[in-house]
Amino acid sequence: MNEHAPFRVALIGYGFAAKTFHAPLISAERRLKLTHVASRDARKVHADFPGVKVGSDPLQVATGEDLDLVVIASPNDSHAPLARAALKAGKHVVVDKPFTLDLAEARELVALAKVQNRLLSVFHNRRWDSDFLSVRQIIETGEIGSVAHFESRIDRFRPEVRRRWREGDGPGSGIWFDLGPHLIDQALQLFGLPERVLASFARQRPGALAADWAHVVLEFGPRRVILHASMLVAGGSPRFVVHGDKGSLVKQAADQQEAQLLAGMTPGAPGWGEDADPVLLYDGSGTTCSQLAVAGDQRRFYAGIAAALNGGAPNPVTPLQALAVMSVLEAAIRSAETGAGVVPDLSEQEREAWT
Repeated sequence: MNEHAPFRVALIGYGFAAKTFHAPLISAERRLKLTHVASRDARKVHADFPGVKVGSDPLQVATGEDLDLVVIASPNDSHAPLARAALKAGKHVVVDKPFTLDLAEARELVALAKVQNRLLSVFHNRRWDSDFLSVRQIIETGEIGSVAHFESRIDRFRPEVRRRWREGDGPGSGIWFDLGPHLIDQALQLFGLPERVLASFARQRPGALAADWAHVVLEFGPRRVILHASMLVAGGSPRFVVHGDKGSLVKQAADQQEAQLLAGMTPGAPGWGEDADPVLLYDGSGTTCSQLAVAGDQRRFYAGIAAALNGGAPNPVTPLQALAVMSVLEAAIRSAETGAGVVPDLSEQEREAWT
């Protein structure tokens, strides 16, 4: 293709993740152009993007000749087969989280992308959330000292079980597959790979077919990292709580980019990513102060993808980073099943590449 023309993008699926996140963020990046969408509802797609080509067969769209990048935002059990087909067809690929259903599938795709010499990335967009960026900045400046306890929660209040695949009893369903990858990726960005994972899952809502409560502890020597997600929290739980040997921090409210996208805000518009909720700092002597939150900007994911495709920048989420997330996701599942702590199943080479 012409080096000055935007990369042609096919979006596989047009459900919540694709419509709310991927399509607007892709459209906000001038070096990318959304040209194809795989969906059974062409009218829904054309209401937002009148000029795109819509096909009902995801496999056919993902392997089409007149495109460069395939973004897979279909149900979780379709991620690996569609990514495999797109890579074999010579396409660059972005997969929505979770990368795959298990670590074996993830390794297969990583190896295939290397053979095909194609970019493969996973949409860990919440690296660029205001809440996480704010907490990360404070930890890295040493204001609260060495972290002993890190708690990250994504809680919601949805007491009624919805009829959708995410809450069904099929492969890749449940709250841990839905929210766990976000929580894991952020923790690994801060602390690297844990030594051991302990987990407990539950179905708390009447009629729940999949886990709707997850509590996972990552061990890093004496440091403990707690990842928690629930569907029965009406309020009161902070997004982050961090305790160090010089003080503590609390970030109460979550990043607002999802809410802004749902309200129809265009990424990059005035106010995009701004967070009015400050981070509260405590020094142990009764003194409390606050710091303004850093603005979030999930556009940076697709900006990074475009730069990597142009050959001038690294992949914003490397395949080996995505493998590490999958290893912790899978370790937590095994721990919840057995009641025992589980060491993430990564080879020495995979661990060395991460560090």
